[in-house]
Amino acid sequence: MKMHFSIPVSEELLEKFGGRYVLYSVYLEGFLFCKVRYSQLHRWNEQLRRIFGSSMPPFPPKFYFAMTKSMADERRSQLEQYLQNVTVDTSITNSDVFIGFFRKLQQDTFKIQTQKASLDVYLADGRNLRIDIQTSDTAERVLEIVSYKMGLSRELIGYFSLFFIRDHHNGELSVVKKVAEFELPYVSLQSMKESHCKIGIRKCESVNFSFLSLKALQEIEKNWNKSTEGQMQKLQLLQKAANKMKFLELVQEVQHYGYIQLDPCICDYPEVGCSATLCVGNNEISCCIKLPSNQTEEVSFKISRVRCWQVTFLVNTKDQEHYQTLELRFEYNNSDSWKWIAFYTKQVINAASQLTNGP
Repeated sequence: MKMHFSIPVSEELLEKFGGRYVLYSVYLEGFLFCKVRYSQLHRWNEQLRRIFGSSMPPFPPKFYFAMTKSMADERRSQLEQYLQNVTVDTSITNSDVFIGFFRKLQQDTFKIQTQKASLDVYLADGRNLRIDIQTSDTAERVLEIVSYKMGLSRELIGYFSLFFIRDHHNGELSVVKKVAEFELPYVSLQSMKESHCKIGIRKCESVNFSFLSLKALQEIEKNWNKSTEGQMQKLQLLQKAANKMKFLELVQEVQHYGYIQLDPCICDYPEVGCSATLCVGNNEISCCIKLPSNQTEEVSFKISRVRCWQVTFLVNTKDQEHYQTLELRFEYNNSDSWKWIAFYTKQVINAASQLTNGP
């Protein structure tokens, strides 16, 4: 899945001994990830360039005179594009220089030193697994510890990932975003406290039958999938009988099986101001849209009918810290006519992943 870095805001601060500098707020998948200066990024780019050479994207040039507002906005936009381009190359994102740089930035931004800590990771059946980690452990390292505790062999680790999951008051869960491999789960979790998030483990592909069947039934019970009463009863019987083949055949028929459920959001389809609940998967964005008239409409946007799309970070300039969201806008072919459709939610990256991975 392609990562989405953005730098929607920056602030000008005073140096300790006079002078000024700009601090850029870097967001990953819509959430504040770290804050960084141009000079830090410039030194980091030089390190990466010595290793990866011409495969590195161009870095925004230095300004030798005071920047105007338009120049500052241009630099912010260029740095944002640079980060997005750098993360396309997995050989770069897996390098020690890349991981070490962002590890330090994350810790410095949220003032969390390296020390021993406990972390709760939630499983498919709702139980939590408490593990001992270092606050500076990356998601890749945390996943290794979780897999060992679960008894998964090293060969199967690649089929699972860590996700930030929001726990709602009514007991329902929704996936906020996947944890990037170089991200520090403990630090990110501390920075996302107001979002009421916790860390869970989800499969990326089907591997272990007992884990898969339990997870599938849990998702159906939480209304993440749309099974009929008959399908649910048959699945429960097949699970008890450990009939793997029949279970897999039937669960594939359940509507929205394997999809990611998102929180309610706002959209402009079929008219401005509608609320919608989305689930994404299988190269489609499936929506239950509530119209201003309180009527509901089921809509499925097929990725094969999307011509182009974009994600934009929106900020309320009056209160930057309390109103931030993402806009997903795509041009869709509906009945032989093209129409732009927009959704507004911090979880649009999950929907955008379908657009990225689709045909």
